[in-house]
Amino acid sequence: MSEWDHVTVTDPQGPVNNGPGPQYIHYGGGPDWMIRKGIDSLRIAREDRVRLADRFARPAGYRIAADQLEKPGSVVLLEAEPGSGRRAAAIMLLHEVGEEGRVGERGARFDELPLLEKEGDPFTPSSGDRFLIDLSGMADEDHYSQELRRVTACRSGVQRAGAHMVVVLPWGMRHARSPELEPHTVRLRRPRGITVVTRHLRMERMTFRSSDLMRADLQHLCDQSPMHELARLARLVGSARDSGRFGGDFTDWLGQALHAVTDRAEEVAHQVRTVRTAPERGLLLATAMFEESRADTVHEAWLGLMRAVKHEEETTTELERTDFGEHLRKLEVERDPEGRLRFRQLAYAEAVRTYFWTNFPSMRESLRNWIGHATALRGLTTDDRVNVVVRFGEQSLAAGRPDHLFSLVVRWADNAPRGFRDPRALAGCELGLGHERFGGWFRDRIYKCATGGPLSDGLIRVLTAACLQGLSATHPDLAIVRLHHLAVRKENAALEAKKALLALVHRKRRLHRLLVNRLRVWSGREPEEAEPHLRLLTEVLGSDRTPDPPPWPDLFRGWETVFAQMPTDLWNPLVSSWLNAVADDEERKMALGVMVGAAHGRPIALHRLYSIACEWAGAGHHPSRAAVAALFWQHIDQAQFIRTEPTERAGSGSPTTEEER
Repeated sequence: MSEWDHVTVTDPQGPVNNGPGPQYIHYGGGPDWMIRKGIDSLRIAREDRVRLADRFARPAGYRIAADQLEKPGSVVLLEAEPGSGRRAAAIMLLHEVGEEGRVGERGARFDELPLLEKEGDPFTPSSGDRFLIDLSGMADEDHYSQELRRVTACRSGVQRAGAHMVVVLPWGMRHARSPELEPHTVRLRRPRGITVVTRHLRMERMTFRSSDLMRADLQHLCDQSPMHELARLARLVGSARDSGRFGGDFTDWLGQALHAVTDRAEEVAHQVRTVRTAPERGLLLATAMFEESRADTVHEAWLGLMRAVKHEEETTTELERTDFGEHLRKLEVERDPEGRLRFRQLAYAEAVRTYFWTNFPSMRESLRNWIGHATALRGLTTDDRVNVVVRFGEQSLAAGRPDHLFSLVVRWADNAPRGFRDPRALAGCELGLGHERFGGWFRDRIYKCATGGPLSDGLIRVLTAACLQGLSATHPDLAIVRLHHLAVRKENAALEAKKALLALVHRKRRLHRLLVNRLRVWSGREPEEAEPHLRLLTEVLGSDRTPDPPPWPDLFRGWETVFAQMPTDLWNPLVSSWLNAVADDEERKMALGVMVGAAHGRPIALHRLYSIACEWAGAGHHPSRAAVAALFWQHIDQAQFIRTEPTERAGSGSPTTEEER
């Protein structure tokens, strides 16, 4: 198995206590959870909500919002300052209204509705469903007004269905809000910062006394910093403890973490001002991007960076230059016992990366090209490569350049060895999809790829995995749309997209219905355009692709679309799968009448169904086959108003008259 395929990034998870929360990414090749900063995840799966609940501190006003949301059909709009935990509060309100068996046990939806995306299907809530709309990042009044009109429309659907919805409003745009929404609006105020820090420290399994938190620098941070910074502080305390390099008790670890949060940016700025040469600054950045990689690999990445920024090499021989170790000592970079490089100070690499992306904007394209090549260095493990991709992605998204990240996703995917999926590309794609600000941008790019011109097999594999593993957790309807378009493409890897799509809809009746309805529409187009959609529809309608218990109305409509076309070989596996299902489980015999009903009024279709049943009955010797075929023929006879003895045909195995043929 290639190193490009055996590890996949599968699980970008939710924010801690507010929108701009940290990113947790699980790498399929091992048990470790690797923590990332600055990626505002959209993921609201149950396990992520449970994790958030352990760390969540309720802001002032939360109880009022919870009481309003309790009633089925209710909608609550949250108004709060940035950094106060408003997004997390919205998620927890919806999470708690579904607990204790009220809706959680019935498979109710918990979805975030996308902004300004029109290619999905109509909004159709059901009783107990929970929906989040996050408008907090909106700054354009025209777009905000459009979204508020959509909120009003969705609110009507939520009320009729008995669902629940929470909308997070942007700060400072109260004047643009409709007066009719005011009664549903609740103002939240930030929770006590020290409470937030305490909860997070306890979840880090940290032992401490209340008096350990009575220090002025911590109190100032708790009073002023956004919730995600307080969550990050607690994680840094845990990192300081786990490293074994920053003292032996809680006071030492907290001091190091506070220093990292409050002073690190200025320390990096001072070092860059002190280090004036391009090679030394380049080594500083290369070490920050490839921290925890082996020294030889960092050295090679450093030289690649110098070429990317077009720095001319010295004309002296290498023996005359300052050796690599001396460069590292000057920059306060150390080697661990395994030969991997790291900075001496806690969280220093992160501050270095942020400094360079913030203060050298004209270098960003060169840095993108450098990362595109450097992540392929031989000395890197798959985890090393994905680490670098995530670090690069964090900075590109923070700098407002999602195109830089996506262009590398495409490049890596296109160049993947045949039959493999590049984990760098998948990591970058999932990172973008999970970003609160640019998730919509990535969803749009994937949609355009799926519906546009030719794609490489490698890119189709990456987009398929990203939709199945990431997008389906936050926006399942949009994942279905994209996988549908990928599955009907002509490239070889479209088969993987089809398998992913069928696996996704097999789990949930609503998604199965959504796909059947989409394929029915596409199957009604011109024959040449409709053919791949009709082929896919026949597979989706097979007994092994249908949720249990079978959704008979959906199957009827789907079969009706299939049987409205001229008979093809695609009908054989479809009909046979249901005959097999009835032979194995008598409770599914309703399929026989529903299938014949779907072909009612179409003699050619009914004749073809009869012929398929004859072939099926004659292909096996199990006694139940004859009985199932006889019952099927009886339904067909009734549809055609023909009266014959079904038992006479059951033994024949094939049609015997001109009309039957």
